[in-house]
This record gives sequence, C-alpha cells and structure tokens, in this order.
Amino acid sequence: MNQSFVPPRQPGLTLHILLLIFLAVLGGTAVWLAMQTGLGVNQTLYILLAAAALFPIPFLAYRLSALTRAIYTLDRDKFTISWGLRLEQIPVSDVEWVRPAADLDFPLPKPWLRLPGSVLGTRRHPDLGLIEFLASDADNLLLVATARRIFAISPADAAGFTHAFQRAIEMGSLVAAPSQSVYPSFVIVQAWESLLARFLWLSGLVLNVGLLLWVNLLVASLETVPLGFLPSGRPAEVVPAVRLMMLPLISLFLFALGWGVGLLLYRQPERRLAAHVLWAGSLVSSLVFLLAVMFLVTTPA
Repeated sequence: MNQSFVPPRQPGLTLHILLLIFLAVLGGTAVWLAMQTGLGVNQTLYILLAAAALFPIPFLAYRLSALTRAIYTLDRDKFTISWGLRLEQIPVSDVEWVRPAADLDFPLPKPWLRLPGSVLGTRRHPDLGLIEFLASDADNLLLVATARRIFAISPADAAGFTHAFQRAIEMGSLVAAPSQSVYPSFVIVQAWESLLARFLWLSGLVLNVGLLLWVNLLVASLETVPLGFLPSGRPAEVVPAVRLMMLPLISLFLFALGWGVGLLLYRQPERRLAAHVLWAGSLVSSLVFLLAVMFLVTTPA
C-alpha cells in the first residue's frame, strides 16, 4: 500500500504566476524609469519601487516551485509530507487522529501571510496547541495530530485520504519507520557545511555587493557611458551613466535566483553536484557582469 495525494494546485499556480509577472514588469519598469531619471528624489523613489517589487519575487518563485512539487504520501508504515524544502515523515503509529478542521468548536487561526496555493506557517490553537500549515486551500483543511504537533494539510481528495489513513491504521505497521523533520533552514545549514558551497556563496555575495557599491560610485562621477557595442565592435550611443545601475541589479537578482534553485536541488543527495554547478554558474555570471561594467567605463565614447 503506497498512495499519494496532491493538494489543489490550479488556483495557486495561476495566482502565483500572475503575481510574478506583475512584479517583474513593475520592477523592470521602475528600474528603466530610474535609469532615465537623473540623480534626485524621483530616481530614489523609482529605485525604492523597484526594490519593493523585486524583493518578493524569489519568495513567490519558491512557493510556486514548492506547490508544483507538493505531495502527501501514505503507506502502512509512514505518512510523509513533502512541500518544497520542508519534509516531514511521521510513523503511522504516531498519528493520534485525523479530522477536518471544519469540525472544530473553536475556529482554526490561519497563517497571516497566506495565498491560495501557499497556506504555510504555524499558529497556536487555544485547545489543540501548535499547528503547522502545509496546505494550499485554507478552506478545506484536514488536521493530522501527533503527540509533538498537529499538521494542517489540504489533499484534493480529503475523503479518500481519510479512508486511506484509517485503512493504514487498521493494517498496522510492518516496520518501525523513523521520524524525520527537514526544514528549509536545515538544508541551508547542511549546504553551508560544504566548503565548496560556502566559497561559492560568499564569493558571489561579495562580488555582487562590491559591484553594486562600485557602480554607485561610478554613477556619481560619470555623466555618460556607452551602454553596449555595435556589431562592428565600436561603442554604442552614449547614455546617462545612471543606467549602469541596471547591471548590478540584474546580477544580484540572478545570483539570488540561482542560490534558491540550488538549495532545492541540494536537498536530494543525488542532485548535489547539479546544485554546486548551478552556484558556480551564478558566480561566473556575476563575474561577467563585473567585467561588462569594466569594459563599459574604460571604453572611450
């Protein structure tokens, strides 16, 4: 007996994709306007708007990726919740009860920062204690209680899941399955123990922060730069130097995106080499942006 149940995905996928597109367009537009505007209050406002729009993108991208791969797996020995970097494996013998959240006398408090497809976090119930949410639908939750904590999940086939759980309990366990709890922070700590990963992370971070600070200084001292080259190799038409800010911002965004995707890969031992390759690629990408700035500012207009 090994059954898999998935949470409702379509509403959450649609919303997250639309939000990502909207924020990317808003952030890109704000960056472009900042590049077109001279130093002053307006440019500062555009930069703040770009930062506010682009900052949530990695988090939304992670939640989107987690939703596409989220699954609840049940056999006669263990119940496993897999949601992004979060993994919880519970021996079936440790489960005390399973019931719909709608049956509670006192309403279930929901996580504050939730969206359709991303109902994640912990809240405390006055009667049940700590509840961890790993669900996509806040209105159709099942509670799975263990001695340590209660998990709120949302299988699309809630009735089928409840029936399968009852059947697993009646059949009894063949082996004593171990408990396992893996959190996103644990994956980061585990990857940090790798000397190569630590070198790639720190090198990329220092390179990107240094590039951002350097370009800030350049913008203050230069009026125009050739932002690109013609097919003949000659510098393109000069533009205001403030447009150089676009390069470190893109570099930092790509580095952060590569770091997050690499963590998703690193959780699985057989994909750790791919994670290191991705982090190395992010470092090389940041170096390319640094060299691009060097060429642009040293090329005579």
